[in-house]
Amino acid sequence: MPDVKVDWKKCNGDGVCVDICPVEVFELQDLPEYPDSQKSVPVRKEECIQCMACVTSCPTEAITVEE
Repeated sequence: MPDVKVDWKKCNGDGVCVDICPVEVFELQDLPEYPDSQKSVPVRKEECIQCMACVTSCPTEAITVEE
C-alpha cells in the first residue's frame, strides 16, 4: 500500500488534492492543532493508485507519496 503523507504545516487547505484525486484518497478536515484552516487528510490511503496528481498539483508541495 502506498504511503501517502500530508505535511500539515505546509497544507493551506485549498482542497486541490481533494478535487484532483481520481480515487478520493483525501478529505478536508478540521484538526484541533490547526484551528485557522481545514487540512487535507489521506483517509483512504489504500485506494491510492500512485498517479501523483496530488503531488504535482499541490501549490504548497505538502504531499508525498511513496511505495
